[in-house]
Amino acid sequence: MKIFISADMEGISGVATNQQLKTNAEYQRFRRLMTADVNAAIEGAFQGGAKEVVVADGHGNMSNILIEELDRRARLVSGSNRVMCQLEGLDDSFDGIMFVGHHGREGGSERTVISHTLAGVCVNEMKINGRVVGETEMNSLVAGRFGVPAIFISGDDAYVQEVRASFPDVEAAITKRAVDRFAAELIHPEEARDEIRKKAAAAVSKAASLEPETITGPTTFEIELKGPQQAQMTTTLPTVELISPKRIQFTCNDIVTAYKHMWGCVIIAMTATNGVLGQVNA
Repeated sequence: MKIFISADMEGISGVATNQQLKTNAEYQRFRRLMTADVNAAIEGAFQGGAKEVVVADGHGNMSNILIEELDRRARLVSGSNRVMCQLEGLDDSFDGIMFVGHHGREGGSERTVISHTLAGVCVNEMKINGRVVGETEMNSLVAGRFGVPAIFISGDDAYVQEVRASFPDVEAAITKRAVDRFAAELIHPEEARDEIRKKAAAAVSKAASLEPETITGPTTFEIELKGPQQAQMTTTLPTVELISPKRIQFTCNDIVTAYKHMWGCVIIAMTATNGVLGQVNA
């Protein structure tokens, strides 16, 4: 049994504000909390029957997890230059995917903590074949194309409710109660990790009985961006159509190709936020 973990930071135990995730002294503390939550998921996965675990750090610069404190049985994908974004390293050799410390989508529940979709600086909404998705739903559909089912999530209660509307069979560990986008009712991290460990073990033990959900055939992404300059610059890719000042659309032959294309558009949009050459000295 081989398990892939996509790890984010907003949904880990203890997080309630955006300031805790920025590069300051507080951030260093929350890197340790993130690593500990991931370790709980790894431990649970092995208790449930996993023989191999790969973790992809998927938050911010994607280099947050402390490798020296990570469970030595797991391997870590770290660093931001990735074609497959939060799924780098995933293929059809895996038996299940787990989402540790993830969060709700932009425009979803008014409560979910630090909600956004992939890149808060530029993405307002993401649709796949007309279906509004957050990061977990989108990544789950892509994983399904490899035959890998989504089996576990952890994060705040509003996020769990949001994801279970699309993937009702996932095991879920609630790490906090969402109060507001920048407030949460927290439980002790050890309590949260006990829950992560227990639910991760249960998820892996039943992974073989779960059928992955995916999209077959042509896949259309529609993305509403936050600024017209972001949308306009993505049209440097000839496959991208501008359908309103802030909304773009493109279609690829399959969801994996479309996911890579989406990530390229998001990279361009982020770069264009303040002008693509804004940081270049004349």
